[in-house]
Amino acid sequence: MEYKVIEKEEWDKAVEQLLLSYSIFAAIRNEFGLDYEPVSADNIDKISYNKPKPATSLKNFFLPIKENVTSPIQGEKKRVIIGAPNCDIEGLRILDEIYLDKDFDDMFYRNRRENTLLISSDCFGIQEHCHCLSYDVKPYSTSFADIAIIHKESRIILRIITPMGKEFANQLTMVRQLDDQAVVSAIEKQHSDVESMLKTSNKSLPDYRETGRIVKEAGEDIWKRYSSSCVSCGACATICPTCSCFLLIDKPGFEKVKQLDACQYPGFERVAGGEDGLFELHRRFRNRYMCKYVWKPEKFKSLACTGCGRCIEACIGKINKNELFIELAG
Repeated sequence: MEYKVIEKEEWDKAVEQLLLSYSIFAAIRNEFGLDYEPVSADNIDKISYNKPKPATSLKNFFLPIKENVTSPIQGEKKRVIIGAPNCDIEGLRILDEIYLDKDFDDMFYRNRRENTLLISSDCFGIQEHCHCLSYDVKPYSTSFADIAIIHKESRIILRIITPMGKEFANQLTMVRQLDDQAVVSAIEKQHSDVESMLKTSNKSLPDYRETGRIVKEAGEDIWKRYSSSCVSCGACATICPTCSCFLLIDKPGFEKVKQLDACQYPGFERVAGGEDGLFELHRRFRNRYMCKYVWKPEKFKSLACTGCGRCIEACIGKINKNELFIELAG
């Protein structure tokens, strides 16, 4: 795989210059933590590299919480997103399958995808609930992103993944080919070290396929017990990189608004006449895991969970799905 290198000081200058042509977003650390924010000349030096992970997922750039789908597509600057972890990058695979289906193509989603260059960030550490490797998702990108970025000492190293990424890197006049194999080997060693940490941290967690089997076979009692502290806030679904249920709401003037929905909300499955197959809390709770680990694998090729762990971190009821799966597998 091709690597290029640029001095960090020159990279920061290049990013500032690119603001004239692109809308740029990046993982930026502030007093509240790490999250995606618009980049300006004032915060370029605060961009975070190789630290897992932004609080919100990449999904938000492609599936707005609410949008009018009867209005024309507005022309916008091309976008660059810097610092997406590979769990976010991999989450786009299933969104592409859903929204770029040849029979049900979503032109709004397609426009955003084609208008965005993705620069992923290799994870050189893990957080408590990271479990991407349990589902065969690497903590670094070698596909699907356009470029992967590594901040090493005083340099920025770019791993070129797609032709679009190569074209972008070639715009940066101070970028040069990285020919030092020792640097590449050091990066690969860091990859291996992080994978070892993930394996140790999640040694009892079943893999994606096995999780589907045990979820499908689980009895009602365990769902009632784990859902007992659920408050139906929907945080687990809305923060997830792959959950994408939505409502279509009719508005005056023949407008339609697409609004993201969540299967944990009361009334999610309520239909005309008041019937609601998910009225009971534990059934809604189970529904989400059936969707991610049983039903979506039957329909799609891509993973419906990439192991980011955000649903655990966002849960008001302190429900840990990994503890649930380890108990089911025991």
